[in-house]
Amino acid sequence: MRQDRRPYWVKRVYLLLRQRYTEHFLAPACDQLGPWHTVMKPWHVRISGPNVRIGRCVTLIAEPDHRIHIGVWGREPGSGRIDIGDYVLISPGTRISASDSITIGNAVMMAHGVYITDSDWHGLYNRLERDPRSRPVVIGDNVWLGDRSTVLKGVRIGDNSVVGAGAVVTRDVPPNVVVAGNPARVVRQLEPERGYRTRADFYAEPGQLVRFFDGVDRQVLAGNTTLNWLRSLVWPRRGD
Repeated sequence: MRQDRRPYWVKRVYLLLRQRYTEHFLAPACDQLGPWHTVMKPWHVRISGPNVRIGRCVTLIAEPDHRIHIGVWGREPGSGRIDIGDYVLISPGTRISASDSITIGNAVMMAHGVYITDSDWHGLYNRLERDPRSRPVVIGDNVWLGDRSTVLKGVRIGDNSVVGAGAVVTRDVPPNVVVAGNPARVVRQLEPERGYRTRADFYAEPGQLVRFFDGVDRQVLAGNTTLNWLRSLVWPRRGD
């Protein structure tokens, strides 16, 4: 990783602008966006439709070529819903698309390119009308959805389970297992008696965590000057 040459004040201004953008554009798109949220590059996040609720301490990481899309397209105006719990991580390229209902529990982690939907959206034979066979999706607490995994309509995933990279989940997943493949099947039993450390533990004291990272920024960026930062923008390969 290349050295961050920004002076501390530049990083603080950037974080403030990021926060203001989130509050001005993304929060009004939700029925609820909980406190202590972290949205990285929020201008690459799209939230659309009614009844989108997101809990506290959520982390969304978007990239220009891998946007995050969270959308409700109900059968009627005002219908359909997406409920996302506390401490959830949503990585670049994730899409969550609800016709009727998608519920995501607390401390769920979604890796790059995850897709969750409660509908096939079109019929096999009549592709001009919406498929009427939507079924709710429920994802339990502390579930980990691996890179480019897909969760399809009617699926319930039990607490603490892991969905392997590239897996396509077409049926219910019990708690405390690892599933993989297409269609996904159980490949390993976890041992809940060993206990889990979750994102809920990490965010137990969110205010203290913010102060900690601010202290890290102050220390790491302390030697950076505005002049050297500007010079690195013009001549990025030139050293100090």
